[in-house]
Amino acid sequence: MMIYFSSPKDQYLSHKKDINEAIAKVLDSGWYILGNEVKCFEREFAAYIGVSHAFGVGSGTEALHIALKACNIGPGDEVITVSHTAVATVSAITLCGASPVFVDIEPDYFAMDTEKLEALISPRTKAVIPVHIYGQPANMAKVISVAQKHNIFVIEDCAQAHGAEYKNRKAGSFGDISCYSFYPTKNLGAVGDGGAVLTNNEELATRVKLLREYGWAERYISYIDGWNSRLDEIQAAILRIKLNFLDDDNGKRRKIAGIYAGLQSCTNITLPEVRPDANHVYHLYVIKLQERDKLLNYLKDHGIGTLIHYPVPVHLQRAYLMKFRGSDNLPVTERTAKEILSLPIYPELEDEQVEKVVEVIKQYYV
Repeated sequence: MMIYFSSPKDQYLSHKKDINEAIAKVLDSGWYILGNEVKCFEREFAAYIGVSHAFGVGSGTEALHIALKACNIGPGDEVITVSHTAVATVSAITLCGASPVFVDIEPDYFAMDTEKLEALISPRTKAVIPVHIYGQPANMAKVISVAQKHNIFVIEDCAQAHGAEYKNRKAGSFGDISCYSFYPTKNLGAVGDGGAVLTNNEELATRVKLLREYGWAERYISYIDGWNSRLDEIQAAILRIKLNFLDDDNGKRRKIAGIYAGLQSCTNITLPEVRPDANHVYHLYVIKLQERDKLLNYLKDHGIGTLIHYPVPVHLQRAYLMKFRGSDNLPVTERTAKEILSLPIYPELEDEQVEKVVEVIKQYYV
């Protein structure tokens, strides 16, 4: 029995009838870009997260890029974030001409170590991007406190945190602006690329709307220097269907995490911890162990797919070896990259498949 790491196709099949009908409705409408489906999804997703505005864009990377530009961040500016993240977080910063500044991560929760945040703020610092990694929010109370003290923007990277909560509020509702990806494997995934930018700030909302479509306030008339990053109608229609099932799907992920808790008896493995006052949605289930590569290969030999999120921290990758500030002081980040392993987790995964993963891992330690 092959156990796949993820299966976007199974998610489609679980809602096949509704998704096919939604796609057909869009095709029959003749309106394929920024139409009614996008408007409805934006309204529904903003209400779900608990903010005033949502704007569908082309991808999660573009969401971050647009958010940074909406905050007028550019050459000469610095943005503090983590190196333990998808490269998109950092590439969006450099696309704006700004410089990333790296802060180390917490050993228990994998997110930004907020106790080290304030020491990295300089006169050039314009924003901080906390990443809600693996489905669990960062320590937003501390992030907001530091940001307000120094009058810098908070841009939440929520690409892995659809539906996650911190202190009974949804991730994405804390900062000045927040960004989501709808890549097919996300907790809320499209069948292609897609993203969204959310905010309660009216001025930022106006700029985001202009930036995503050539700076147009009226058709063919550019008020600012924008570009093309639009969520299409078909993806929006699919996301509207899936949004109705997001909380249930996240509950299924938590159930899988509960089964994986049976690995506690494997003393060489560290299981993911849940931050106090947080609601983890387990976009990924990430364990830590020193003999990571041996277990990875053992699981592969037994038909179990795994991945590493992420094998090389951004600051050690060839494209980013410029020694940005903070790059020389990330011991937890560098150690973590050598020890983490992501186990299969998605809503359609059967209990017996999860139990099989647990069984095989326990056999490895016999």
